[in-house]
Amino acid sequence: MAKKSMVNREEKRQKLVKQHASKRAALKAVINDQSKPMEERFKATLKLAEMPRNSSATRLHNRCQLTGRPHAYYRKLKLSRIMLRELASFGQIPGMVKSSW
Repeated sequence: MAKKSMVNREEKRQKLVKQHASKRAALKAVINDQSKPMEERFKATLKLAEMPRNSSATRLHNRCQLTGRPHAYYRKLKLSRIMLRELASFGQIPGMVKSSW
């Protein structure tokens, strides 16, 4: 089980990303628009830099939904390899059977 503080930190980042997504997208559109004057694009860059760092989607890290483990994460299932194997062994994932001989 991952540290609770790390899981909580990741949840906080997800909330911030969702909260600031539209504003960040608008600022990035202004910054990338070559037809706008340089001063306006520079002001948008400064506003983007003032926003919280954790509101950027690149700061998110995938974690297992059950344990919070950050490594060996399967995106489709949102689980780590360890929990995937355990749930497959118990027959909790439809269509998946753990092979053993």
